[in-house]
Amino acid sequence: MKKIGFIGLGIMGKPMAKNLLKAGFDLSVYNRSKAPMEELIALGAKGASSPKEVAENSEVVITMVRDSPDVEQVMLGKEGVIEGFKEGRIAIDMGTTSLEVTRKVAQEFKKRGIRFLDAPVSGGDKGAIEGTLTIMVGGPKEAFNECLPIFKAMGKNIVHMGDNGYGQLAKLCNQIMVSLNMLGIAEALTLASKSGLDLNKLIEAISAGAAGSWALSNLAPKIIKGDFNPGFKVKLLQKDLRIIMSVSDELKISLPGTSLVHQLYNALEATNQGELGHQALIKAIERLIKE
Repeated sequence: MKKIGFIGLGIMGKPMAKNLLKAGFDLSVYNRSKAPMEELIALGAKGASSPKEVAENSEVVITMVRDSPDVEQVMLGKEGVIEGFKEGRIAIDMGTTSLEVTRKVAQEFKKRGIRFLDAPVSGGDKGAIEGTLTIMVGGPKEAFNECLPIFKAMGKNIVHMGDNGYGQLAKLCNQIMVSLNMLGIAEALTLASKSGLDLNKLIEAISAGAAGSWALSNLAPKIIKGDFNPGFKVKLLQKDLRIIMSVSDELKISLPGTSLVHQLYNALEATNQGELGHQALIKAIERLIKE
């Protein structure tokens, strides 16, 4: 499959689309704001006026949009992908989307003979730029196999998790780990700072041991520098955490750590800091100390 459509050219979507172009795919793109589209068109992509038009010109359409209602609208709404797709084609949602919407989209496409994969990613903007994303895929195995060359243009660790919805469930587990890891980093740096430790030496000392992580190596140095520019925004992680809490309610399970970090991020959103990178969690911890 060589004709790919890509909808959603944000912090993650734009570099992912660029990597598809680099891999030699014939790419059609759509985005609500025009500047990212123009950048991709200058690199060789074809622009489209709607998700429907993207689908009409593509064998596979990928969406990387902000939230579950956006996915539903782009996939199933007026001028959506479903209106432009032929039977046998494949739609892929690579954002983090609620299980309810994921299942609805999969069912509606199945009625039309269209296959659907939920394939959320992890690795942040750095992974998107470098083409090293982790991709967790739910949906028909044969569709996964057909799309593997497409996934390999954007990621390195690509795992088929099972039926539709299992890609999203894997991503939710990933986001639990991401948020609680960030809480651990924020608390450790706060203790180190207040006790007079050299923070850069601390990161050097512990990053190669049991406490080491991608976030410690990549985001803790940004925290020390006061760099809260987003690779992944607070408000987007909060969207994911809200989905996790909804699933935990549905399954009747307790996730006390996740609930705590969700509330701390709520404090950042309440003070208009939702556009910051999720490493800004340390600001919520520092605020508690001051109070």
